[in-house]
Amino acid sequence: MVHITRGLLDVLLDMAEESEPERMSVVLTATPAGDFERDVGLDPETPVLTTFYLPDAGSSVNAVFGLDLGTPAGRGRARFVSHPQGPPRPTREDDFAAAVIVAVPPWEDESVKAFDRSGRGFGLDVVDAHPPNESLASE
Repeated sequence: MVHITRGLLDVLLDMAEESEPERMSVVLTATPAGDFERDVGLDPETPVLTTFYLPDAGSSVNAVFGLDLGTPAGRGRARFVSHPQGPPRPTREDDFAAAVIVAVPPWEDESVKAFDRSGRGFGLDVVDAHPPNESLASE
């Protein structure tokens, strides 16, 4: 089962619709369920997808050297990809991760599916909760 916040899924679907007819691929990161301000009904260690890294971050370095500097090391074990012309499953052209979330038009919840890197389907659970606030300031 893959868990994702309602807010993140909504933003990703909006971004996919705006980028149409181009495909989109975005790195996703998770927050442990226990870090949320309220109980979300999951084991505290369960990862919930809450954040994405901008698709163009570090793209110049990646194009020249093949290094993805847009994603911090150790982060981004999931990926969201859009397929404006289908299919509703991962393809060989997709960048793979431990979990791949694929969306197709009409860019609604029913057109989003989760898969593992082998293409086997996962359940997708949309969590109606806001992730904890993050700060760049050191404590």
